[in-house]
Amino acid sequence: MGVNGLDEYWVPEHVKDYLSKLGFILPLDDMEPWIRSWDDWMSARGEFYDYRDKDGMGRVYAVHRRSIHPAMRVCKEWGSLLLNEEVKVVCDNQKATDWINMFFSSTNFMNAAQANVVRAFGLGTGAWALWLDLDKRKVRIRHYDARMVIPLSWDEDGISECAFVTRAFYRGKAVDQLQMHLRGGMGFSADLSPSAPSHESEEALLAHESEETYRIVTVCFDHEGNELAPAGILPIYDTGCPFPTFGIVKPAVTNTRVDMSPYGQSVFADAVDAVQAVDLTFDALINEIDLSKMRVFLSDVLFDRE
Repeated sequence: MGVNGLDEYWVPEHVKDYLSKLGFILPLDDMEPWIRSWDDWMSARGEFYDYRDKDGMGRVYAVHRRSIHPAMRVCKEWGSLLLNEEVKVVCDNQKATDWINMFFSSTNFMNAAQANVVRAFGLGTGAWALWLDLDKRKVRIRHYDARMVIPLSWDEDGISECAFVTRAFYRGKAVDQLQMHLRGGMGFSADLSPSAPSHESEEALLAHESEETYRIVTVCFDHEGNELAPAGILPIYDTGCPFPTFGIVKPAVTNTRVDMSPYGQSVFADAVDAVQAVDLTFDALINEIDLSKMRVFLSDVLFDRE
């Protein structure tokens, strides 16, 4: 996070502590160093781009290496190939197709989705999740990149429960908003604390599991980690939907950085040396032109020696 806390956003420690106290094991702890590194390469910052050097007199000076942002260019190319004006979303039912096209058009989904795919392929993971405005009875889709996504339950088939952390503003002050998309609520009661274990029979539990729907649990914190209760925010909302209320976006690249992690891997994770070579060559070429002086060579026959 930046000096003023508003430059860039990463999951705060008090949110991680809150989830840990609920009994969740957070895979973000192992992946966050890699995600930060990939984010730096996409933005062309870090020790490779800003370093210190010495001149012939031993004086130290700061150097900034020029960049054509090769990592970002690769990710943008993936985004333009996967989501562009030629992509169509259709259903067997024409009315459903018309409604989807109307929804995408009114919410400007495709433009934002392409940017989300770019970030997902650069950082290894991205997500879309439902966001509900109950007062206006509207449904929106929020876009998240790997910095804001915390898988809570997963297996070989994918992520079944997930948390999303973003910054919001309430009465002019920044707050951290945690939204957990949980299947069956994970035993959460209205006070957001784990409920006591149930003593139902196995048959009753299986019947209940088949009827489980997704709930959206929302918790807000101030910058000191204190829980808030902003007006108009419903702590627990049962969507009534048996299907996941979010979608995870990952490139088809095996994560070789952290074994068994639900997170994906950046498409340029194994090509960092190539990224360095491109920008090193580009910077050297500019320096050669910038530092060289123009020289004009003329034949001596053009001059009158007398």
